[in-house]
Amino acid sequence: MATNKHAIIRYIALDQCFGNPGRRYYIEDLIEACNNALYEFTGVFDGVKRRQIYDDIRFMESEQGWSIPLEKVKDGRRTYYRYYEKNYSIKNQPINETEIKQLKETLLILNRFKGMPQFHWIEEMLIKIESSFNMESNNNAIVGFENNPYLKGLDYFTQLFNAIQYKKVLEITYQGYRQEEQMKSIIHPYFLKQFNNRWFLLGFNEKWNTISNFALDRIIEIKEISQKYIENQSIDFEEYFYDVIGVTVKEEDPVKVILLVSEQRYPYIKSKPIHGSQKMKGKEDKWIRFEYLLQINNELISLILSYGEDIVVLEPESLKNIIKTKIENMSKNYF
Repeated sequence: MATNKHAIIRYIALDQCFGNPGRRYYIEDLIEACNNALYEFTGVFDGVKRRQIYDDIRFMESEQGWSIPLEKVKDGRRTYYRYYEKNYSIKNQPINETEIKQLKETLLILNRFKGMPQFHWIEEMLIKIESSFNMESNNNAIVGFENNPYLKGLDYFTQLFNAIQYKKVLEITYQGYRQEEQMKSIIHPYFLKQFNNRWFLLGFNEKWNTISNFALDRIIEIKEISQKYIENQSIDFEEYFYDVIGVTVKEEDPVKVILLVSEQRYPYIKSKPIHGSQKMKGKEDKWIRFEYLLQINNELISLILSYGEDIVVLEPESLKNIIKTKIENMSKNYF
């Protein structure tokens, strides 16, 4: 099957041509029909070539496709194409081998969401699809996704998801790890983000007139209130998190962070960058120098500490001192 992402559009266009008894479709007509269909769908004239149409026809005729009953009728030096079975259409045919394979791959991805509160329907849908298409269920997992279905606060996920989608204002009762008492906040929810296998809600906080984030596992109670929802007018959350690691965003500019990475850890950091701004800036003895543009937050500090002796902070001095102090305090716990 063609890997072109627009292949199915061409197959449907060809199917309509082959099934139209009122007109003769020569290869030039088939090319035009496919180009028109692609333009209607994408707004771009894709320029389908003759060879592509021949490849599409061969696939549609194959067992991996639909085994279409295609007749190629000679008309002088030219050939036109039509179905010799009246009322035939690929839309009326059972799912083919290639589609089954693609559907299985899709089901594998959907399985990642099983157990998430918002996606209970997926489990029922998977059973129906496997039953309808006689697909053998593989009980042995072949892909492992990072997920913790026992994480506290996941039962709020559906309510928050719907509040964002339907623009509902919420009163959230929350108690952070370092807070002695619970607090209530009026929140206009905008975004759900996962980091380090935990979920966080981001929304406009009326009390502080800014964006706040709430770990779902620290939420005590959520109430929907009758109040006008304040729309998110300007925040692109991909850009919002661009200069940070994790979910803690401060109202300050990012700074240049310089780290020295040991030779042993270098291949790992190179293949799995700490952040998208990572740049290698040379070698110093047995250390490789990396530079970043980041906000300094708790998530960055925790990440650096997680690498132990394999990472040394050179700049900025403030971050260097934070790491040094934490290491000294840690060492006092071992005697």
